[in-house]
Amino acid sequence: MTLEELVPCDSSKMQAVSEAVERVLVAAQRQDRLTVGVYESAKLMNVDPDSVVLCVLATDEEDEGDIALQIHFTLIQAFCCDNDIHILRVSGMQRLATILGEPEPGAEPRDLHCLLVTNPHTDAWKSQGLAEVASYCAESRDKNQWVPYVCLQER
Repeated sequence: MTLEELVPCDSSKMQAVSEAVERVLVAAQRQDRLTVGVYESAKLMNVDPDSVVLCVLATDEEDEGDIALQIHFTLIQAFCCDNDIHILRVSGMQRLATILGEPEPGAEPRDLHCLLVTNPHTDAWKSQGLAEVASYCAESRDKNQWVPYVCLQER
């Protein structure tokens, strides 16, 4: 049984959070506040975990059998929980690639399995979408769902 089978993708709340996640990721990329890749994310969290406000772990069904990726996810999830970083699991790698403009022409495709949104210490980045995602993460933790799930819908 997959995560998608356990958590339905069609609820209005899920759709609103999915759209908020997309807005946050696009805004973070535009403002150079998005770290992309499992290894790049691990390096950033090691150096400056206080700057990370959201961790997005993305997989699709074909990634579920990748043991190395699942081990990385487990370690990243534990680190995020220990450091009070909001964490979200998403499916819809193709949609994620589309909203982040991947791959850029002539460039090597980036590893979109782990994305970190950072908030520099110098200013407070206010985002309605980020507040909505953070609220969803907190609500999910209150229901003992420590790593909430969102399905990014193709449009």
